[in-house]
Amino acid sequence: MSTKVDKRILVNVPVSTAYNQWTQFEDFPQFMGGVKSVTQLSDDRLEWVAEIAGVKRRWEARILEQVPDRKVAWAATEGATNAGSVEFEDVGGGQTSITLSLEYEPEGLVEKVGDKLHVVEKQAEGDLERFKEFIESERYATGAWRGSVNEGAAVGTPGTEAAATSLGDSGKAGISGKAAAAGVAAAGAAAAGVAAAAAAGKKDDDETVIVTEEVLTPPDAVVVETERTVIEGNDPDLGTTQGRTGRVDRGDTLK
Repeated sequence: MSTKVDKRILVNVPVSTAYNQWTQFEDFPQFMGGVKSVTQLSDDRLEWVAEIAGVKRRWEARILEQVPDRKVAWAATEGATNAGSVEFEDVGGGQTSITLSLEYEPEGLVEKVGDKLHVVEKQAEGDLERFKEFIESERYATGAWRGSVNEGAAVGTPGTEAAATSLGDSGKAGISGKAAAAGVAAAGAAAAGVAAAAAAGKKDDDETVIVTEEVLTPPDAVVVETERTVIEGNDPDLGTTQGRTGRVDRGDTLK
C-alpha cells in the first residue's frame, strides 16, 4: 500500500529565486538530509541515491511537467517507487509558498516499519525547513534553468500509478535480497537479546549478564553480527554498550 505525504512551507524570497534554486537538482544534498546524490542525466531525467532510516535506495525519475516559477512534477521509472510534485506560488511581499506532494511505495521490513513511524514524512518536513534556511541565507539561487518540460500537459499531482514501471523493481533499489534477509535475521537476534535481558532482570542486582546471538546465514549471504551486553547494578564503573559533487548546471549561474 502506498503512502502519501503533503507538506507546505513559506519562504522569504521571491518565487523566481525559490524556483531557480529548486531546478539545481544536483545541489539537493546540501539541504536534503537523506539525499546522497542527484545526477542530471538530461533535461527530464534524474538519477537519485538516498539513505533514509539506514536503507540506501537508488532510482531514476522522469520529469513529467516543469513550468518555470510554478511546478515540477516527476515519477520514478526504475528503482524505488515514488512520484509527486512541487508547486510554487507567489503570495506577495517577496514571499513564496512551496507545496510538496509525494506518494511512495515502502518495500521490505525496514521501510515498512519506518513508514509506520512516519520517517519519510518527517524527513520531507525537515528537508523543506533546510531548503528555507538555505535559500533565505543565500538570498539568491546558485543557478537556474528556465526551460519547460511538457508545459500544458496538466499532469496534476502524479501518484505511484505514474511510476508503474518501477513497481516491484527491488533489484535496482540499492539493497539486495541477501542483505534484506540478513537484516531480518539481525532484527530477530536483537529481539532475542532484549528478551534475554528482560529475563535477566529477575536475577541479583549486581549480576552481569552477557547475551550474544550467532546468526547462521548461507555462505554467500551478508553476515550481520549482533552483540548486546546488559549490566545491572550500582557500580558507577559499569554501563551498557550496544553494537550508521560536481554539478552539471542547467543554465547560467546567477550572481
